[in-house]
Amino acid sequence: MGTIESIHIASKKRQQVEQLETAILESGKGIAGDRYHLMSTNMLAKGKLAPMNHITLIAKEELDAFLNRHSASLNYGDFRRNVITSGIDLNKLVDKEFQIGSAVCRGIELCEPCQVLSRTVYGAVLPELIHRAGLRAIIIADGEVKPGDSIEAR
Repeated sequence: MGTIESIHIASKKRQQVEQLETAILESGKGIAGDRYHLMSTNMLAKGKLAPMNHITLIAKEELDAFLNRHSASLNYGDFRRNVITSGIDLNKLVDKEFQIGSAVCRGIELCEPCQVLSRTVYGAVLPELIHRAGLRAIIIADGEVKPGDSIEAR
């Protein structure tokens, strides 16, 4: 079982992230207020399928190790993942359902670092965080999450 350490969203592409004290997760859409939630809502309104990237998670342990190796002073939100976790192997949640706070999600794929993250956050993100940069998931049951809530495979 893991724990939610912090929650971050950005309402627009490449906008500074905002840390939340509580987040509402909506099935089929994402985190209320996040740009992917808005994108999903708009696509669904047009009769299209929503993208399969409702929420992203990353392990605090991986971020701490990366930051220590580079003596970097970045904030966890700078890595542009929605939920910072601790105490759980996110890679093992691919193709699995998990409870996060009162919501239920399904891990879809690893959330690999990209060129944009490498350019805007820290150059060593590629290749050092490949297979360690988190998890993309879809939300399959609405719920609320906050720091301190648990994350548990079902």
